[in-house]
Amino acid sequence: MKRFAGIFVALGVVGLATAFVLWSLPADEFVFEPGNARPLADRVEVEGARPAGAGDVYYVDVFVRRSSRLEELFPFLLPAGSDVVPEDELLPPGTSEADRDRQTAADMQRSERVASAVALRALGYEVEAIPKGALVVSIAHDVPAAGKLEPGDVIVAVDGVSIRTPDDLRAQIGKRKPGDPVELTVRRGKETVRVRTKTVPTPGEPSRPIVGIRVDQEADIQLPIDIEIDLGQVGGPSAGLAFAIEIARMLGRNVTKGCKIAATGELALDGTVLPVGGLKQKTIGAEETGVDVFLVPVGENATEARSHAEDLEILAVESYQQALRRLTTSKRKC
Repeated sequence: MKRFAGIFVALGVVGLATAFVLWSLPADEFVFEPGNARPLADRVEVEGARPAGAGDVYYVDVFVRRSSRLEELFPFLLPAGSDVVPEDELLPPGTSEADRDRQTAADMQRSERVASAVALRALGYEVEAIPKGALVVSIAHDVPAAGKLEPGDVIVAVDGVSIRTPDDLRAQIGKRKPGDPVELTVRRGKETVRVRTKTVPTPGEPSRPIVGIRVDQEADIQLPIDIEIDLGQVGGPSAGLAFAIEIARMLGRNVTKGCKIAATGELALDGTVLPVGGLKQKTIGAEETGVDVFLVPVGENATEARSHAEDLEILAVESYQQALRRLTTSKRKC
């Protein structure tokens, strides 16, 4: 009996050691875990603030990490509400996790400026925004530009013709035919590079050429009042809508009506609410935090949020202006 007991103990030790090694070894996948909804009251400072009404505005984050070999072998070990994402969906070819961290930090910084500009304009302030090119927000994975352009690139010329706005870019690309070569002059950080790629047909409109990217206005933004936003190590552009709502609250608009209002969505400079990732995890996080209302982008984001919302009210919006109007005119009581 002692001999068998010793064997079982030895097997147990070996099993634990193997599990520890597998847990320590990273896999070629990433895990999206539900984060938390956190109030912005202590994260946003606005010159001349006069907060209106009870309640709070919340941003919602997603915890992203590399999965382990143990979780790859035994998916049931993943936290509830998690999703596994292939590495190439999060890290384009030729980029590292450090590159991604730098990009998400830059996205957050820009999101803060754009949210401030959008919120102040909607509240009647004069905001100066000098156009500086077409900012690349995302690239389709199945187009020639994939792996050549990067989110955060600013397109400043097409075949030598200057580009100041997204409309300029669309006009120049529209002069070509699907499959035509095109050279894009791109500002990437402190460098200027030339990217040679080809146009592709628009889905559903095979005669109309596109590059297969989503763009926004890159601009030099000058704000009329000081606004400081600090989320620490949180990166990415998806808190833009929440920032803008909190700025309105700080400047006297009763957007909360005594409720806990969470929001996610990237803001374009014209106030359009753009889709973001991780809606399953964000919705679960908002639900578990006890948020009353969760504002999300219309379309697939809203559909995904509603499928995980349980008792949480989902409010789908197309623009910041629409969100502000619906919140300030709401008869909701919490």
